[in-house]
Amino acid sequence: MKPLFILIAVFAGSLIGTKIFKSEIDYYLSGKIALSVMLLFTSLGHFMFTQGMSKMLPDFVPFRIPLIYVTGFIEIAAAIGIFVSGLKHTTGVLLIVFLILTMPANIYAATKHLNYETGNFDGKGLSYLWFRVPFQLLLIGWTYFFVVK
Repeated sequence: MKPLFILIAVFAGSLIGTKIFKSEIDYYLSGKIALSVMLLFTSLGHFMFTQGMSKMLPDFVPFRIPLIYVTGFIEIAAAIGIFVSGLKHTTGVLLIVFLILTMPANIYAATKHLNYETGNFDGKGLSYLWFRVPFQLLLIGWTYFFVVK
């Protein structure tokens, strides 16, 4: 839920900021800023809650902890790459692929009732997917609209 609030709050703040500093609202820049800040925020979890996040992956997946670090760095790279004109489109497409590929880990964690922040299995469970799946779809659409398009 926190990433959604960050996305919306930063988007609203950026809309106001672009109106003040550019004399007109820049929806695309504001959308990219909001996505970038949200990605930087979510990347923190990969480094702060590594053990818990590693439990989002089934036991048969090798190198789970390094994989959590790699995905955190991917989010940081995407947060930067969406502002590099020569990389913007490719970064956006790869970010959409990344969001699709990470969905099974979110589903797996929900079925196990994982609370990745504590590493315990006392999380919200499947009800979490009522938020997570639409949010993931929102991020895919957001990335397409503000970055790829």
